[in-house]
Amino acid sequence: MLERIRKENDIKRLSFDELCVLPEEIRQFLIEKTSKNGGHLASNLGVVELTIALHRMFELPKDKIIWDVGHQSYTHKLLTGRKDQFDTLRQYGGMSGFPKRKESPCDAFDTGHSSTSVSAGLGYVKARDMRGEDYSVIAVIGDGSLTGGMAYEALNNAAQLETNFIIILNDNDMSISKNVGGMSRYLDRLRTADLYTGLKKGVTRTLERVPVMGEKLIGHIRKTKSSIKQLIVPGMFFEDMGITYLGPIPGHDMKALCKVLGEAKRIDGAVLVHVMTKKGKGYAPAEKAPDKFHGIGPFDIETGEVTAKKKKDTYTDVFGKVMCDEARKNKNLAAITAAMADGTGLSRFRELYPKQFFDVGIAEGHGVTFAAGLAAGGVKPVFAVYSSFLQRGYDQLVHDVCMQGLPVVFAVDRAGLVGSDGETHQGIFDLSYLGSIPNMTVMSPKNKWELADMVRFAVGFDGPIALRYPRGSAYDGFEEYRAPVELGKSEMIFEEEDIALFCVGHMFEEAVKVRKGLKEEGFGCSLVNARFAKPIDEGRITELSKSHKLIAVIEENSGEGSCAQRVLQYVSERDLLVKVLALSIPDQYVEHGNVETLRKQAGIDAGSMIRKITEAYRQL
Repeated sequence: MLERIRKENDIKRLSFDELCVLPEEIRQFLIEKTSKNGGHLASNLGVVELTIALHRMFELPKDKIIWDVGHQSYTHKLLTGRKDQFDTLRQYGGMSGFPKRKESPCDAFDTGHSSTSVSAGLGYVKARDMRGEDYSVIAVIGDGSLTGGMAYEALNNAAQLETNFIIILNDNDMSISKNVGGMSRYLDRLRTADLYTGLKKGVTRTLERVPVMGEKLIGHIRKTKSSIKQLIVPGMFFEDMGITYLGPIPGHDMKALCKVLGEAKRIDGAVLVHVMTKKGKGYAPAEKAPDKFHGIGPFDIETGEVTAKKKKDTYTDVFGKVMCDEARKNKNLAAITAAMADGTGLSRFRELYPKQFFDVGIAEGHGVTFAAGLAAGGVKPVFAVYSSFLQRGYDQLVHDVCMQGLPVVFAVDRAGLVGSDGETHQGIFDLSYLGSIPNMTVMSPKNKWELADMVRFAVGFDGPIALRYPRGSAYDGFEEYRAPVELGKSEMIFEEEDIALFCVGHMFEEAVKVRKGLKEEGFGCSLVNARFAKPIDEGRITELSKSHKLIAVIEENSGEGSCAQRVLQYVSERDLLVKVLALSIPDQYVEHGNVETLRKQAGIDAGSMIRKITEAYRQL
């Protein structure tokens, strides 16, 4: 069946019996391709029937499907003519693992972070109505994404609609980790409720034609309906907001899905279709461990085991181990995650110190202010969060933490280039947005030993502080260079003259290669481990300016608002006689691909930096 689908809407040519064969073919295809290239498997296996039903009942690209987060869009891509591109999935220059408008007109909105689809969909609805156009808008949002505050702001706004807007709640009882909080408990009750779709519009219209008594009957039935629903559907959260609720619907029953989508299209206003799916559906290892198969590298299909053996500790592993060590000594230490206990290395902490562990759900803004409240109450909070997700709490960083100078630690994981997830996940702005906030201290380690020391330093620091480190294996070289961490002080590794490499954090390993290359070309070259991106070591910069002609600042962050710009500003203000060369990422978004390729494209791999440094030096 899959071979007959070459472009969007080809699925409509299949008979219903053929349609029911298609999910198995798609699952086999996705498992095979993902086992070779890695990717988001469990979430995609869970929405196969739902995606097929959406494509069967709607017309693409005229109708707009917006995928919240977007990592579950693989079947959507298959059904819109991108089957032959799957061998390039998440590779540089190849197909993205997320919806991309520039990739296909059937991708209505670029996504990568959660809780955004209802807001974007509502914008599409209003644009449609303003322009007098006629198409359907469908936002597909997971139950995990409903822990994000932005989703509720959008639902509140959508409740006022008088024209059709379909919201699909894909309920698999998971985000990446197991869901937490009140909405999760509410949906648990809905899952066990009897199927109840409420009063149909046709009944209402029939009663309206009854003289005199019709309106009274409608009012009486509506009151009765509400009372019955209060018993059957606890809370009636969506209906009470003014959003029509349909469900729960079995998410792997094609007939039921097509039927309810047909009903949803006829409703004038916002309608939420509650669909229950199983994450990892159809592949036993993914059903058993959906969190493991949320985002996975190449794996063996038979066993489900990752084929690339883990060689050594990651920075995340080191952070998690040190946090457990610190918690053993300090009962006042708290760890916070936004639905990412496993991804941020806090799963063991959660098991050992459950009373000191807090999962706020996919709600980074809330997580930041929650940490501020803990700190104000005398607890020492450490919020472990991915760099690109902490962006979502910027206002709270400014207003609730730094303005008050509260001692909150931000463990900023996945800093720098993360690779295959692409633009939405690259952690290339944290040095810029964190460095722009008064009272914020920002540091970054050169290796795993220094990360451990910096975690301990941060836990004892009296003020807002961020510790940023990358994804992947932790560099374990230069263990012998382990001077005590002092606020705002850098570390001299090699001291010579002419050229100084001022390196921020995990780019140290690349900087060692750069120094080796420059030495081979006959240059004297100092190597400085910056340690602190804010405040920069002004004393060290002044000293370097006396014996060096060029300071090259190396960092894996956007050049705008970077550490290099702070060094440049200091040199300019002090009229120091030294040239500063910024070796940062250009002012642009970085697409998906492996980190080595992306560094080369950005001009911050060792070879490119050696060329740039030698050219700049010879122009002096």
